[in-house]
Amino acid sequence: MSEPKKLFIKTYGCQMNVYDSERMAEALGGKGYVETKSAEDADMILMNTCHIREKAAEKVYSELGRFKGLKEKNPDLKIGVAGCVAQAEGEEIMRRQPMVDLVVGPQSYHRLPAMDDALQKGEKALDTDFPEDDKFETLKSRPKAKRGPTAFLTVQEGCDKFCAFCVVPYTRGAEVSRPSERIIREANELVEAGVKEITLLGQNVNAYHGHEGGLAGLIWALDKVDGLERIRFTTSHPNDMDDALIEAHGTCDKLMPYLHLPVQSGSDRILKAMNRKHTRDEYFKLIDRIRSARPDLLLSGDFIVGFPGETEADFEDTLDLIRTVHYGQAYSFKYSTRPGTPAAEKTQLPDDVASDRLQRLQTLLGDQQRATQESMVGKTVKVLFEKAGREAGQMIGKSEYLHAVFAPATDVAIGDVRSVRITKSERNSLGGELI
Repeated sequence: MSEPKKLFIKTYGCQMNVYDSERMAEALGGKGYVETKSAEDADMILMNTCHIREKAAEKVYSELGRFKGLKEKNPDLKIGVAGCVAQAEGEEIMRRQPMVDLVVGPQSYHRLPAMDDALQKGEKALDTDFPEDDKFETLKSRPKAKRGPTAFLTVQEGCDKFCAFCVVPYTRGAEVSRPSERIIREANELVEAGVKEITLLGQNVNAYHGHEGGLAGLIWALDKVDGLERIRFTTSHPNDMDDALIEAHGTCDKLMPYLHLPVQSGSDRILKAMNRKHTRDEYFKLIDRIRSARPDLLLSGDFIVGFPGETEADFEDTLDLIRTVHYGQAYSFKYSTRPGTPAAEKTQLPDDVASDRLQRLQTLLGDQQRATQESMVGKTVKVLFEKAGREAGQMIGKSEYLHAVFAPATDVAIGDVRSVRITKSERNSLGGELI
């Protein structure tokens, strides 16, 4: 019996890429590959890339340069680039880095087994199509191996919003929703493998329309899955938070009280320039409705500072929105150009101006995050324990609000959900004791 080939996958970016990397490993598992945590041991290296961050393509080429020595030592090593940078750059990757053997876009990775056949014949393999065949159905059989207590599950891909700063519609394509029966089948398989919490993923997940009743309908269908204890979803657009989804936050016990709802800016003028198709007042009213349905909900958001044309007054509007809404968690970035997007053609702000605004914004968001964590001290939360802590007898898990919580827990197993009274707040976690 031949030795299994070793596959090393380096994943960048969002949770959807984490999910995609899992499915790539499954796809190549049928070709005799097993995963390794070391690039030095690999027979194939796959970089699953993200195009959201600044200079994403250049960072990929830089990383490929670091793998060059491995290729020189082992000429049989296969190197591939997958994901959104692969979709955007295509053949250019192979032209700039001839050592790359394989380039595959995020909609085509179910074709990896056939691409591997080409590699074994000494050929190059490139596939950045938007194929009509369903990649999820092609890879519908999940391995039955034991899994950790949490898992991602992609339910929707692509985006039709065309925000002026975003490449997703170009790299992931138009919005597509998976049929609910296939999602429910996969959820049951995950639960059978030991999963207790599933996070539903989509570039615009609350635009999901593969079930009667949209995302709320899907959540209620998953609520009936025996053994599934928690449901989350990300990432959402304010314009797709419908009444049924808001109501589900208040009535579905398995739907966790955490919502990531990016607004990007607090200025109506910048929101219009971003093509967000909502106003700050509409966002305020939406938040009021959501918190009326679920008063203890922890809100997370995304913010971009330094968007072309942003004035100090526009930035102050963003700070005012943050103070008004109060975020328990948030992600914030300086605007950076994405070739091919409308905003890339506009006059850019000086970097020092954008950097100063980002620092001020992150200070405010950090203060709010610390205040939220400190407000949890003395409260009791339900923690899904996921792994052992660094100290003996300590376990770490996530609360309903997605806070990392550690506690002395010698009689707790991975996958247990236990009540924990919070006794202290640290920089990025909470400490507590079992009740």
